[in-house]
Amino acid sequence: MILIPAVDIKNGLVVRLFQGDFSKQTDYDSDPLKAAKRWCQMGAQWLHLVDLDGAKNGTMGNKDHIIDVTQKVDIPVEVGGGIRDGKTVEDLIKAGVKRVILGTKAIEDRPFLRNMLALYGDKICVSLDCSNGFVTHSGWVSLTNIKATDLVPELEAMGLRWLVYTDIARDGALSGPNFDQLQTILNTVKRVNVIASGGIATLEDVRKLASMKGLAAAITGKAIYEGNLDFKEAVNLLNAQ
Repeated sequence: MILIPAVDIKNGLVVRLFQGDFSKQTDYDSDPLKAAKRWCQMGAQWLHLVDLDGAKNGTMGNKDHIIDVTQKVDIPVEVGGGIRDGKTVEDLIKAGVKRVILGTKAIEDRPFLRNMLALYGDKICVSLDCSNGFVTHSGWVSLTNIKATDLVPELEAMGLRWLVYTDIARDGALSGPNFDQLQTILNTVKRVNVIASGGIATLEDVRKLASMKGLAAAITGKAIYEGNLDFKEAVNLLNAQ
């Protein structure tokens, strides 16, 4: 398992939200590239970039910042937030993004997802942002009646190979990941690589995630920005395993 630092961008600033709530925002850095390079220097192997304006509004508002980071760091990046048309996917991949994360559009438009998977294969990732095991969309503000455990096999059958699973009740709360729900997802998949997101607070959380068979990666945000988790120490722990 690898640990991926998140760089969430809203109005050009690096921020974090509490449980996806846009009214509960903490600003951390005025320069996304500076933040990204800091994590690279500490040993990050990937970066997780999110356009929060895009996630909320359906159209990327920080695309220039994201492309700038993508082209000026030496490690691969994955990008999500408001990516809801083929042109945006194409632009990001041409700019060097290694994994494009689809959320709302993948849930609402399966033909679109099939088309993107046919064109770009494992460069496409789906983000399942869940509350009590049910999928949300539109920047986490709308709850569906779709169970993640029902949806994942369908996505896998379509050829999906990368999945970000977020428990939104844990995201930004520093309360620890939802290990039980994450294990349920890991038990559901056969070929999909799962990336955990939401709740990491301590080095012990990282250690426990790393012990979960089949987990490819975990995303961390607030814990490393607040100093609860020493990112470099966590990377060294994982590298030593």
